[in-house]
Amino acid sequence: MAESSRDPLRYFRIEARELVDQISAGVLDLDQRAGPEVVAKLLRFAHTLKGAARVVKQKDIADRAHAFEEVLVPHRSGETAPAAEEMRELLRLNDEITSFVAAMENPPPAPAPAPSPSPAPVAVKEHEPVEPATQRASTQDLDELLDAIGETNTRMAPLRAGCATVERLYRSAENLADQLRLGRGTATGTVRTAAERLAGDLGSASRRFTDAVDQIERELDDVRAKAEGLRLVPVSSVFTALRRAVRDAADAEGRKVRFAARGAGIRMGAHLLGPVSGAFLHVVRNAVVHGIEPEDVRLAAGKPAEGTITVEVERRGRFAAFRCLDDGRGFDLDALRRTAEDRGLLPPGGPPPDVDDLLRLVLQGGISTSPSVTEVAGRGIGMDAVREVAAQLQGEVTVRSTPGRGATVELVIPLALLAMTGLIVEAGATVATLPLDAVRACVRLGADEAAAAVASGRLVHEDTAAPFLPLAEALYAGSTVPDSPGIGAAVVVNGPDGVFAIGVDQLAGTSALVARPLPDLAPASPVIGSVAVDADGNPRLVLDPAGLAEEVLRSHQGARPLPAATAEPLPILVVDDSLTTRMLERSILESAGYQVDLAASGEEGLEKARSQRYGLFLTDIDMPGIDGFTFVERTRADPKLAAVPAILVSSRASVADRDRGRAAGASAYVVKGEFDQEQLLDHIRRLVVRS
Repeated sequence: MAESSRDPLRYFRIEARELVDQISAGVLDLDQRAGPEVVAKLLRFAHTLKGAARVVKQKDIADRAHAFEEVLVPHRSGETAPAAEEMRELLRLNDEITSFVAAMENPPPAPAPAPSPSPAPVAVKEHEPVEPATQRASTQDLDELLDAIGETNTRMAPLRAGCATVERLYRSAENLADQLRLGRGTATGTVRTAAERLAGDLGSASRRFTDAVDQIERELDDVRAKAEGLRLVPVSSVFTALRRAVRDAADAEGRKVRFAARGAGIRMGAHLLGPVSGAFLHVVRNAVVHGIEPEDVRLAAGKPAEGTITVEVERRGRFAAFRCLDDGRGFDLDALRRTAEDRGLLPPGGPPPDVDDLLRLVLQGGISTSPSVTEVAGRGIGMDAVREVAAQLQGEVTVRSTPGRGATVELVIPLALLAMTGLIVEAGATVATLPLDAVRACVRLGADEAAAAVASGRLVHEDTAAPFLPLAEALYAGSTVPDSPGIGAAVVVNGPDGVFAIGVDQLAGTSALVARPLPDLAPASPVIGSVAVDADGNPRLVLDPAGLAEEVLRSHQGARPLPAATAEPLPILVVDDSLTTRMLERSILESAGYQVDLAASGEEGLEKARSQRYGLFLTDIDMPGIDGFTFVERTRADPKLAAVPAILVSSRASVADRDRGRAAGASAYVVKGEFDQEQLLDHIRRLVVRS
């Protein structure tokens, strides 16, 4: 209570930040797809913010939240969409609310004391600054926290040894009590009773001690995972700002533009995401101004009246690729050439430059084809900003354009921190992790099969012979490989140029991890891409699929890996209200090389199914709300989802339930009580849709 009285806005700042983010995203949703659900959601957020602001006497925020509600209330039924003037008013109120919340988090320096100060609204004390919503915990502070967790894990070793000591004492006391009971000693009944009591106490202490140490280790692992997660920011955190930039630029230019985003779930360091976000604000504005044509021009060209700008983010091994694509006119190459000639970058009247060379000039400052300077274009600094960010982050930027069809700007940057799921393998007394999204399949090998693969340098898999190399040879190139049990499994990997296989002693499961770059003073083999820290604070090597592919090629003296399948399987959506079942099925599928998304209900599953492409639905039947039968029926009734196969996984085993599943449109039916992992994977390999 005392802490709250010192800072009455402490909890309001947290709530206001979240509500402002939700309102900002909701307004942009409303601009693109008006409907009663979006309006109801916005009204709920605004009403909550208004009530909370009034409690802490933040009148400016409360008044604007109330005005925000007043604009929306007439459209609650969804019969009419907000007019353009109303959307502008909503955006204006949203901006003002955002400004007030930001000012509340970053108050100006306190003015010099006046003789008779007038009453002032409640404000945050200067000595208690609050970080803005977009700022994350300091990486240095998190590194120190992780180091402290690692040190604590190290100090747990003596406690674990103490558990073993107590256990041995318990066994000794128990043996002594047994001997006394059997009359092998001359002790009295009192001594026997004392020995039995000692054995009981030691046994109880051993169990409590061991349980406590186990609990502490589990909690330390949980804290470590959360601390690692804090270092990474989801890409979705910048999409709202980019959507707003597109909306504002389209409004200024009188264009109709829709914003789409992909890759929201990818996480990376805030120190990377901040500069990239700033650069892409220029990119999306340029895409609107220079790319998207006026409505009449688009209609005359056979295009939809509404243009589309898409921002995509994807991870490529140790790199992240940011792409902005538009379906506009593409770059005006003639105007670019004239501007370059005027600036002396090209000789006037010379031979026409190559298209790629001309587009590379766009990345130099001052190149603009806009006929006039406006609030959103015309100064030629947008692409220059992208080039500077690429240089700052040691990345690369490329520009592509197709006349009449649109342009693409791509920025590829190396990731200092990378969240991934890895396949843990052991080879030559070394434990390493391979990014699971690069794994195509895992194959157990008998001694004869392993010997044949090593001798031939090939592994037969799915009717192809993939180049094969024992991982230990790649890790210990040029040195003696330590003794090991021998190759017991092969991992088939999708490399940059095709499929190859590596031999490992054994597979040790999968694990979520955060990979970080190797220290500058610790050079490593090209097959090692980064390093992670395991639960005990020990470093674990993270393998680089591209480096492994190069080592396999080198070992085969120029042999090329066989081409990968022309199309990769699309992700699989697992729908089940049981956390245990979801995680089990995800583990099985990811170990088999599939990408997996999860949904905890039929409703969430339908929402995800409609938001991106999937290759297969794997759903439970008995779920609250929409059950599995209904989920399958609704996907069969949706033209966009009807072609995606669905497998029902249920504890129901009756013929009637199987018939109902077949009638609903399920392609297969798996009974949990008869669960067979290989049978499930056979169904999936047969049914999954490929990109």
